[in-house]
Parts: sequence; structure tokens; C-alpha cells
Amino acid sequence: MKTILTAAILTITATAALADGHCAAGKTLTDGTLTIATGNPAYYPWVIDDAPDSKQGFEAAVAYALAGEMGFADEAVTWVRTSFDEAIQPGAKNFDINMQQFSITAERDKVVDFSAPYYTAPQAVLTTVEVAEGGAKPTLESLKGLKWGVVASTTALPIVMETIAPDQSPLVYDDNANVTAAIKAGQIDAALFDLPTALFTSAVLLDNGMVLGQFDPEAAENPDQFGMLMTEGNPLKACVDEALTALSDSGKLAEIEAEWLQEATGVPLIK
Repeated sequence: MKTILTAAILTITATAALADGHCAAGKTLTDGTLTIATGNPAYYPWVIDDAPDSKQGFEAAVAYALAGEMGFADEAVTWVRTSFDEAIQPGAKNFDINMQQFSITAERDKVVDFSAPYYTAPQAVLTTVEVAEGGAKPTLESLKGLKWGVVASTTALPIVMETIAPDQSPLVYDDNANVTAAIKAGQIDAALFDLPTALFTSAVLLDNGMVLGQFDPEAAENPDQFGMLMTEGNPLKACVDEALTALSDSGKLAEIEAEWLQEATGVPLIK
């Protein structure tokens, strides 16, 4: 009974705080609650042990920092699950914001809204130890000679086609899982992933995986930036952007990135 009363008091307090002229008041699916979506499952290093409510992992930590900046107590954050493809479709959503490493693109922005970027992800080359031992190096000249796999719907495709311009036409797959399977089967030599995903895939999903190198995100004409996804025209967007700006200006966003993505350091830049 005490637990139920405590939860009720916290909910009432959060609702009252938001109702008192707060930016997010009246703009969320459930008044006084911020509903955040993640993947099913959600992977390291974005969410640790598929438990976003633990605040462990880069996106989980950013989510709670954002919620706090917007005036929501931890207890007023609710998590739901969606697939990546489901989330980027137009129409009503069962979440206020969705964090699944969504790259902000003009095409997607026509049917959904994105927050300001919360992470600029360098693209990294995922390959195998055998390919590296065979002579592959983190240089554009070396990368041209590899057999590439790409997912047509991702921002990796133009980088492979235009920046690397491989000697052989890349094989096209429908998702990252199939690209990873193709590397494992030796059908392709390499693929591009955002750096944290490449690190995870090389360490966990491939027995002989390695990250050969990374592209400098600052040098990219259109760097791959992740934004929180919302319904098109969502009035909450201004509140989310305001909170993200505050987290960036205070250095909190950089602290979270350093804590959860620090293992990304040490991967050589591709030249």
C-alpha cells in the first residue's frame, strides 16, 4: 500500500510541476509522463542488458538526462518498444520520442520529426582479422579493393559508392543482420556501420571481427547525426531541442558520450 501511495504522489508531483508553465505540459501522450521508445531488443552500447530503465548505456543515459532537463522525474519516464522500420513510418505513434540511432535525413524528415542531433557518429569499417591479415589497411586506396556489402536504406550507401568507390559493385542487403551474416560467411570483406555498432558487432557477433578504421565525422560533408524521432509536427520538438541544447552547453552530453562510448577511441582514421 505504501509503495502504491508513493508512486501516486510522485506522479501527481510530476504532473503538477509540468502543469506550472513548463514547456512540455500538455504535449506528451500521457500528461505528466514522458514515453520513450527503444529497440526490441536494444543493444550495447546504446542500452546495457536490454534494460533502458537502468540508465545504463549511451542512449538510456541521454534519455534520463533529457527527461530531467525537461522536468520529468525518473519515475515519470515510461519505456515502450518498436522496430526501426515501424518507427520511421508516417502516422500516429505510441511514444513521445524514439531513440534507436536514427540518422537524420531529408527523406525521413518529410514524414517524421527529428530533434536536434544528440550524437555525431563516425562511420567505421567492419571486417575480419583474415581480411586485415590479407593486406587491408585503413586507407581509401586499400578499401577500394575490398568486396563491400551495404544496406540500401542507410547513410552508408553513398559513402561506399562515392567516397570509397570500390572496384567491385557492392552487394545490397535489407538490414544490418544480413550484412553481418554475409561477413561471417565470407561473401563480403567489409561493411560500414556507425562506430559503436561496429565495435559491438566485431566483439560480440563475429568470432573474428575487427574494426579496421573510422572516417572523421567532422570531415564529412554530411556527417551521420542521430536525432530523437517524433511524430510529424509534434509540439514537443521545441521542448526536446531546448533541453538538448542545455545538456550540450553544460557539457553533460559530452560527459555521457565519454562514459559510454569511450571505447571508440583508438580506432585509426581512414586517410
